Amino acid sequence: MLVSQHHPPHGGYAPPPPTGFEPSGQPPIYHDPEFPALRRAYRSFGAVSVLLSVGGFLSYVLLSSFAPALMNLELFGRLTLGLTLGLVQFVVMGLAAWRYVRHMRERVDPIVLRLRAQQREREQQQARVPSGRRFGAW
Repeated sequence: MLVSQHHPPHGGYAPPPPTGFEPSGQPPIYHDPEFPALRRAYRSFGAVSVLLSVGGFLSYVLLSSFAPALMNLELFGRLTLGLTLGLVQFVVMGLAAWRYVRHMRERVDPIVLRLRAQQREREQQQARVPSGRRFGAW
């Protein structure tokens, strides 16, 4: 079976094999020293956030399945522990979404904006034609 070097079988992103430079003569953006910091900032938060939110939901489901007496414990009137924990799931998801937006705004977006600005600057420098080379050889 022939596997392409540009498309990994698992469907994730894999940069093309390093050639050193793009056709424009500039190094690709994933060779920038800030690119690994961007990936780390994105991945670290994502892993922790997913583990906490999925772990909370999974514990709720497991408690509902294996500890029904505990989940039916009445707190106030007809409000049970199970119903309270179910409502807390909405709060947890809201907090996770709020923290995600805040994290992206504070940690990821500034790096992305710097990389985009650097890329635009490189493209503008490539677009400029030196005064002595306006006309090519015939």
